[in-house]
Amino acid sequence: MTWLVYDQNAPVNTGGALAPEDFWRYTPRGFSYRGSERIYPASVIKLFYLVALQEWLERGMVNASAEIDRASRDMIVDSSNDATSLVVDILSGTTSGPELPVEPFKTWQQQRNIVNRYFQSLGWPELQQINASQKPWGDGPYGRERAFVGAMYENRNMLTTEATARLLHSIVGGVAVSSSRSQVMLDLMHRDLAEQTVVPTDGAENQVNGFLGEGLPAGSQLWSKAGWTSQVRHDAAYMEIPDRAPTLLAIFTAGAAHNRQILPFITKQVLQALFKY
Repeated sequence: MTWLVYDQNAPVNTGGALAPEDFWRYTPRGFSYRGSERIYPASVIKLFYLVALQEWLERGMVNASAEIDRASRDMIVDSSNDATSLVVDILSGTTSGPELPVEPFKTWQQQRNIVNRYFQSLGWPELQQINASQKPWGDGPYGRERAFVGAMYENRNMLTTEATARLLHSIVGGVAVSSSRSQVMLDLMHRDLAEQTVVPTDGAENQVNGFLGEGLPAGSQLWSKAGWTSQVRHDAAYMEIPDRAPTLLAIFTAGAAHNRQILPFITKQVLQALFKY
């Protein structure tokens, strides 16, 4: 768990009114519990791919298109694995397929790790432990993707809550890539809390029910990216709450993926703490 609290003078969600050097001078209050431990992030990794894609677009490394916009939206709004597969292909210049001979496979792996190299180039200590190189799957990887993840899945994606919180903090601060691109990302992450009244009945997840947003009171605003598998249930969220300081939470849980009460419970505890301070 990593938790940030934005006091009254906190320069967040301002539309990028501050230059990056001014924004990073401000240090919000915070708390972290096991925040540097690596864990499989499920679909929270899509937030990292979103930032990388916006960086590529900003630099002109890829050309904007309606299909890229559609994939970005479906990756974040609906958490589509198929859309994410296209985004990873665009970022890395690689594609999935059958196993490759040794030398072409080395080249393929080098290309696929470009997202990791980008995040390492930022120089943030929180990002030193992450791995953002794998596509998310439904049934699992096959062919060259299965070889790439490793015999014991030792090369699977890995994040920490501290890395996730800092990345989300930069988006909310308007300094991830650029102020305008941070706003694009925030718009994609915005959740309609009215979805709380529509509980999924088909096993689907709407990234509100059973996640941090479910614990918010009426009138709150939520920007988030959740992740879940049969083993994990995660959420990373920035929340603006009536009569409370804005707050950011990154919560990763393992071994209780089907417990839909854990994350809303944490939100409610945070709300109580914010009321006291």
